[in-house]
Amino acid sequence: MKRIEVIVNPDRVSVVLAALTKAGYSGVMITEIEGHGKQKGLTQQWRGETYKMDLLQKVKLETVVRDADVDELVSTITKGVRTGEIGDGKIFISPVDDAVRIRTGERGDSAIK
Repeated sequence: MKRIEVIVNPDRVSVVLAALTKAGYSGVMITEIEGHGKQKGLTQQWRGETYKMDLLQKVKLETVVRDADVDELVSTITKGVRTGEIGDGKIFISPVDDAVRIRTGERGDSAIK
C-alpha cells in the first residue's frame, strides 16, 4: 500500500477527486494549506500598489491506495492538473505498512477499498 499526497491549487481539487473516484477510492483527506516552492510566493498589484504574497493557498489531498493502482492514479492526476506553469503542485508517494478498518477489523488492502 502507498500513501499518495497531492498538493495542488484550490481550483484543481475537483480534478483530483474525480481521478480518485474513477479509480474506486472514495476515502480522501483534504487540508487547506499555505506554502511556496521555488517561486517563493507571488507579487501582485492591486489599486496601483504592489504586494508580495510569500505563502500561497494550496490544498493537500491524501489517500492510501493499493500498490497496483499507484502508477495509473498518479498519471491520471498529473494529466488533469498540469498546466505547465510554476505552481502546478507536487505528488508525494510513501509506503504504508498496514491499514485497519476499525469497524470490521479488516487489514491491508481490504481495509482501504
